Amino acid sequence: MSNSERKTKFETLSGIEAKRVYTPDDAREDYNERSGFPGEYPFTRGIQPTMYRGRLWTMRQYAGYASADESNARYKYLLAQGNTGLSVAFDLPTQTGYDSDDAMALAEVGKVGVAIASLDDMARLFDGIPLDKVSTSMTINSTAAILLALYVAVAKKQGVDPRQLRGTVQNDILKEYIARGTYIFPPAPSMRLATDIVEYCARELPNWNPISISGYHIREAGATAVQEIAFTFANAIAYVEHTLARGLAFDDFASQLSFFFVAQLDFLEEIAKFRAARRLWAKIARGKFGAHKASSMMLRFHTQTAGVSLTAQQPRNNIVRTAIEALAAVLGGTQSLHTNSYDEALALPSEESVQVALRTQQIIAAEAGATNTIDPVAGSYYIEHLTDEIETRVMEYIEKIERLGGALRAIETGFVMREIGESAWKFASEVETNQRIVVGVNEFKTNETNAPKVLRVNPRMQAEQAARLATLRARRDPARVENVLRALRDAARGSANLLPVILDCVENDATLGEICNVLRGEFGEYRGAGVF
Repeated sequence: MSNSERKTKFETLSGIEAKRVYTPDDAREDYNERSGFPGEYPFTRGIQPTMYRGRLWTMRQYAGYASADESNARYKYLLAQGNTGLSVAFDLPTQTGYDSDDAMALAEVGKVGVAIASLDDMARLFDGIPLDKVSTSMTINSTAAILLALYVAVAKKQGVDPRQLRGTVQNDILKEYIARGTYIFPPAPSMRLATDIVEYCARELPNWNPISISGYHIREAGATAVQEIAFTFANAIAYVEHTLARGLAFDDFASQLSFFFVAQLDFLEEIAKFRAARRLWAKIARGKFGAHKASSMMLRFHTQTAGVSLTAQQPRNNIVRTAIEALAAVLGGTQSLHTNSYDEALALPSEESVQVALRTQQIIAAEAGATNTIDPVAGSYYIEHLTDEIETRVMEYIEKIERLGGALRAIETGFVMREIGESAWKFASEVETNQRIVVGVNEFKTNETNAPKVLRVNPRMQAEQAARLATLRARRDPARVENVLRALRDAARGSANLLPVILDCVENDATLGEICNVLRGEFGEYRGAGVF
């Protein structure tokens, strides 16, 4: 691309125009009030006064495939390589409530994550990994209550007090209707289950994050950085309001709320996005929900580099993309980070690519100097301008959604999906017409044929998993299983919290599919046609 061909329009991925240069005249007079110091309201510069000088972010690698035994081996490998937290990927049958031997599951068992259908599976997944010593994040939504119950049951089998457990269950069902699609039940009972988890954790699992309100999947569907934060916070407001309706005070559970964002390739915009999000959530927590505790106003978030930015063409370029995105997350002040593997546009990540992804984080932490001081980008005229501009635009979206009747109504009417669709179309059109360059895709192309060796799931995986389930069903007490499932059916017809009943089900060897079938019978099944 010659100088004469360079773009003449300079703007971020969110369409925020960039001036040629920024000066002190662009700084706001109330800068100190709006930014403050790290660890102080409104937390623009970080939620802790020491940030990474006191403790590095948690280094997670999202992993899970095939059987519990194979995923367990990958987790032990990652921990040995310096991983400081686990992040579990589940296969589609597990995410959508089917056992591995169900006819609906046959083609997908173990393909995009680990297959978990029973307490036996969960125990094998964490065999030899003491659950009081690790922090575990589980990316699960529709069946989050069941997987959390399984995790608690495994901890009890290990002799671990559940109150010691640390980690997160995603449990963000609203974004499934918006962007991802692994819903089971209609929105009302789904929100009941999500709120049951928040309420249960507030009372029983004080160190566990019961929900990770996710902008990641919204952004991967085509949203801009502004839309990512706006729609995530609108969903968060809905979850908080449902929990408050249970009689809990905001300060009773707010410190257990967590968030999940993407780090995309627009380096400076992403840094500003994280800073703006912290400031805005602090204002929402205090202004809208009357938070009194500082911990209730802190935006805690996990970050993953952008899967959608990875290309199948020249896949080793993805190592560079991931490094840029990871550095943006660190400079933006994330609490934990997953770095994508360079071969993920082709297949599940190989052991070699996972190691490179983890080493990327470790190099940033140990060699890049990015952790020497807190919020080193503060005071940059452009960063501060972007931070202010993103906050303003996000707030405009939130106010519009409130006028529509809140997040659920904005989803029901298709507003959120239309906004994302328009942004996705704009980006795709720019790539198609070469207004936006993607290296190796529409510019700087080669005839590269030396693709990396990719991981393949054992084709016998489904049959082996089905055999394990058959063995489980043969040895368990059928009368006891029938009794606990009947108790679940009765509880679902009432209004009591379902977590204790689900925990009783899994401890008595009821399977994930059997539990979901009971709930399908009571709640119905959402098919995704039209509006709710």
